[in-house]
Amino acid sequence: QVQLVESGGGLVQAGGSLRLSCAASGRTFSSYGMGWFRQAPGKEREFVAAIRWNGIRLYGESVKGRFTISRDNVRNTVYLQMNSLKPEDTALYYCAASGAGDITTPRAYDDWGQGTQVTVSS
Repeated sequence: QVQLVESGGGLVQAGGSLRLSCAASGRTFSSYGMGWFRQAPGKEREFVAAIRWNGIRLYGESVKGRFTISRDNVRNTVYLQMNSLKPEDTALYYCAASGAGDITTPRAYDDWGQGTQVTVSS
């Protein structure tokens, strides 16, 4: 089992940037995939980005070119750099671990953080 703690959310104006962090503990971090998902009120959980243990990155269509996922296997942390933020990016952002198979879907993940709120004002 992996314990995950997200941080870095907040309120930002449209066009601004935020960097989310997710600190992991409990297993060898470098051996598993990591993902970011988001959920807005009344909507389903949406895939944002994922990074496999070998560094391969995947992105949701709505964030391609604006968001970047990265991982630091020394600090056991995964990051989500979010640029050119839009009001539609407003959501609760979740970090997930142990992704295998289709890592663009929530069911691929065993462990989830509590989420960090991102609010983008127009």
